[in-house]
Amino acid sequence: MATPTNDRVRKHREALRMAGLRPVQLWVPDTRQASFAALCREQSARLANDPQETEILEWIEDISDQKGWR
Repeated sequence: MATPTNDRVRKHREALRMAGLRPVQLWVPDTRQASFAALCREQSARLANDPQETEILEWIEDISDQKGWR
């Protein structure tokens, strides 16, 4: 027998489908793993002196609306 919570979830999903949406499952890195931080450091170190990375970061800085952030 379905619980009220199950009914609400089912109805919500049906409404989303009726709106033309569909569910998608995404797999992302597990940030809780100890190796995740080490991998981030390694990848960042590889980009530290990369000219393309510097160019992209400067471009992002130039086009970003930072009013009120500082």
